[in-house]
Amino acid sequence: MCSERVSVVHLASASPRRRELLEQIGVPVQRVQCSVDERPCPDEAPADYVQRVTRDKVRAGVAIAPAGAVVLAADTAVVLNDAILGKPVDQQHAQAMLRSLSGRQHQVLTAVAVACGSDIRLQLVATKVRFRPLSDAEILAYWQTGEPADKAGAYGIPGLGAVFVEHIEGSYSAVVGLPLAETALLLAEFAVPCWQLR
Repeated sequence: MCSERVSVVHLASASPRRRELLEQIGVPVQRVQCSVDERPCPDEAPADYVQRVTRDKVRAGVAIAPAGAVVLAADTAVVLNDAILGKPVDQQHAQAMLRSLSGRQHQVLTAVAVACGSDIRLQLVATKVRFRPLSDAEILAYWQTGEPADKAGAYGIPGLGAVFVEHIEGSYSAVVGLPLAETALLLAEFAVPCWQLR
């Protein structure tokens, strides 16, 4: 049921960035609306958390998508000193997160899972990101743009926050939300080709 060539991927994510990344590599997308509990478990390591949430998302997507559909899900976490920096709850929280990232290296963990029925394949990608030193004035100015409010770690690398990034070691697209090299390989395992004609 899942071995025949598939064109459309059912995306179990509300992220417009992930949809754009899939379309960038020529994979048609149909969104599947589902929700899972994304709260970390006590003493859960960041890598374990990201993989668990991604598995939960892809399973929820499979439950909603048509039988035989190929479903993709992903989750991204910004990690500093083994602590997950989620979305800021308010301005003070966002500013504190950006100060903690200023002039330092942090890690971005992204897990991507592709599934058809009970067959789930998952890949975890870790990327190191270094920020240049940030002044309080530019942190405040960045907050006032509105961009940090709904971003993990209080910054968006494909947006205005790109000016803070001094160095990346690893996958840029994983920091955006979907590691494309690994995603393409996983999709190929489910007979989903990239570069489909539009």
